[in-house]
Amino acid sequence: MTSAELHDLLQPENPLEASFLEDAEFRRGLVWGVPRYGHPEGTIWAHIIEVNENIDRLPIDEETRATLRIICWVHDTFKHIEDKSSPRDWTKHHGVYARNFLARYLDDELLLNVVELHDEAYYCWRLEHLYNRLGEGEARLQELREKVGEYWQLYYLFFKCDTSTGDKNPAPLVWFEETMPDIEVMHFVEDPGVLTRQ
Repeated sequence: MTSAELHDLLQPENPLEASFLEDAEFRRGLVWGVPRYGHPEGTIWAHIIEVNENIDRLPIDEETRATLRIICWVHDTFKHIEDKSSPRDWTKHHGVYARNFLARYLDDELLLNVVELHDEAYYCWRLEHLYNRLGEGEARLQELREKVGEYWQLYYLFFKCDTSTGDKNPAPLVWFEETMPDIEVMHFVEDPGVLTRQ
């Protein structure tokens, strides 16, 4: 798929988003994927569209929306080169590759941490609720909080938009919203046209 075709599908809104499409490895990542559990939409570009639609349904300001879109564009785009062998080499997780890619464009350390760790809340939930490793899950969650710092609310918003796609299990998001005392829980607006952004 060409850069122009992907441009038409994804509708970049600014020069940064458009510049991502000039990278050949990024484009390869966008077209990777087949329908699978959690991602019936298949390709990464289709997932990005779905997450961006959720972002548009949040009652947030334009700056937050633009930041969430940056995370969305890169977060899963390097799944095609991730190493999933066992035991897992976490330095080859797609979030690490996404972080390294975005670091070529931005130097916001906390935002890069959000990108790298975008799946971390799910892994924390899994440790606690699927494997009953409560102490390990709590320690991992605390480390996540420290790494994203003041972007904790932003992290939550992206986790919500990403988890509320395809046929993903909603339980991790429910857990996050019900047990994190320091987030402002937000709800999607059914008609995004009613939102007025600042």
